[in-house]
Amino acid sequence: MTTVAENMVSILEASGVERVYGLPGDSLNGFTDALRTNGSIDWVHVRHEEAAALAAAAEAHTTGRLAVCAGSCGPGNLHLINGLYDANRSRVPVVAIAAHIPSSEIGTTYFQETHPQELFRECSVYVEYVAVPEQLPRVLAIAMRAAVEKRGVAVVVVPGDVLLASAADTSVPVVRAAAPVIVPAAHELEEAARLLDRSHKVTILAGAGVEGAHDELVALADRLGAPIVHALRGKEFIEYDNPFDVGMTGLLGFASGYRAMETCDTLLMLGTDFPYPQFFPEKATIIQVDIRGENLGRRTTIDLGLVGAVRPTIDALLPLLAHTTKRGHLDDAIEHYGKTRAKLDDLAEAGSDNAPVHPQYLTRLLDRHASDDAVFIPDVGSPVIWASRYLTMNGRRRLIGSFSHGTMANALPHAIGVQAAHPGRQVIALSGDGGLAMLMGELITLIQNRLPVKVVVYDNSSLAFVEVEMKAAGFVNFGTDLTNPDFAAVANALGIRGFRVEKSSELESVVAEFLAHDGPAVLDVVTARQELSMPPSITAEQVKGFTLYALRTVMSGRGDELIDLAKTNLRQVF
Repeated sequence: MTTVAENMVSILEASGVERVYGLPGDSLNGFTDALRTNGSIDWVHVRHEEAAALAAAAEAHTTGRLAVCAGSCGPGNLHLINGLYDANRSRVPVVAIAAHIPSSEIGTTYFQETHPQELFRECSVYVEYVAVPEQLPRVLAIAMRAAVEKRGVAVVVVPGDVLLASAADTSVPVVRAAAPVIVPAAHELEEAARLLDRSHKVTILAGAGVEGAHDELVALADRLGAPIVHALRGKEFIEYDNPFDVGMTGLLGFASGYRAMETCDTLLMLGTDFPYPQFFPEKATIIQVDIRGENLGRRTTIDLGLVGAVRPTIDALLPLLAHTTKRGHLDDAIEHYGKTRAKLDDLAEAGSDNAPVHPQYLTRLLDRHASDDAVFIPDVGSPVIWASRYLTMNGRRRLIGSFSHGTMANALPHAIGVQAAHPGRQVIALSGDGGLAMLMGELITLIQNRLPVKVVVYDNSSLAFVEVEMKAAGFVNFGTDLTNPDFAAVANALGIRGFRVEKSSELESVVAEFLAHDGPAVLDVVTARQELSMPPSITAEQVKGFTLYALRTVMSGRGDELIDLAKTNLRQVF
């Protein structure tokens, strides 16, 4: 007899799935036992189902292929939900197997009963409940197809007794992603060319959708005389070998990217769903190209929206464009970027051994000593800021994270998925101290699964980015203190090589040794708590907020915080 679970595993294997992330549990036993007997798909045992979903998301992100996670009934599959939100918002193909309570008990408030098909609906492109064996393998095939074609999460909810039942259909459908070429209509391209040719100052804003279109985008920028600003998710695809790059804009960006957009008369958005309306130019003509029509005009009013993939759209648009001789806007943007970049680089120098390490310096050293094809994964919060500003992309390195969902503690579980899928590649998690503490049990996952992930801890004893947000809003910092252990000592106790650095003068040699270690390692670096990371455009409300913060801090008897803040950031003024 072939069970439903065994048939499911055969379908996953035939469609190229190589591993499943999860935790075992009684309702999931039929599925995990089918994995055991099949033997062709690895079971990556994590310590929390949230980590399983995040790991699957990261594997799908770096491979482009379907990844799978699984959870047992009730709390088990509920723990998947945050990681599945991350995968769905990052537009990566993930299938989640959500085991359910016995079929006969559904609706009786049975032990651990939930309604997973309702709970997962918002974080998926497809979710379905399998009531009888006859629904499989078709439901699983539909779920896999939805995940790869819509690039999102598909959830298959199966009661434990159905997993163990005899399969009514043992066929093994194979699901592979299609590769359509999507290009706007000819008259839309002609309208775009007309708008661009009449412009004097064009700026390009490039996002994750420019993946695979690097050379075409550079050629387009040359034709238009346009500086290229990138959103965070576009950094890894367009920043390198690009004479038109002027940096990033948005809350994590810096002045040159903001200025290149603010001063343009036409903004060409390519493959980006950049979410911050306040950073768009107020008076420019805006043209947006996106493969998903529902994204057009979602963030700001646009003058022309084109549905198309970036690379074929550029290929079709280039012959319609005149080669501009108007380079003043481009030259000004590049000059401004040079000055901004020099200032940022000055902030990444070693500081005094009498003060905590500057996080910019730590990130610059990681960039300098990491391999040419390293995968960097920053935690949400201040590590993302330093990664976006100080990590150098080259076309082989990757930079992934929870950049759309913005979940805390993503770095380590994401790294698990990347390392499992790329065993010979250097994977570096840039963890905040709060983020690592939240899912610190996943360090044990590194040992158990022999994953040589390198975990860097930005150890500033605070939720640092939250503190900046509080300051900008005028609040006295509250509830953001972290009492941390020696993370290196914790790592050593777990059987992971631990390093700890408190002085800038010792950092570079330790970074090199840490990255060269054969196996998982943790580098705990005591970094400056009060390092400010301000957005490129400061609003009047933020100025007011900082003033209120200063007054309230003094009045609450914590004026020493202001002194520390000034000492840490004085070098940013001059």
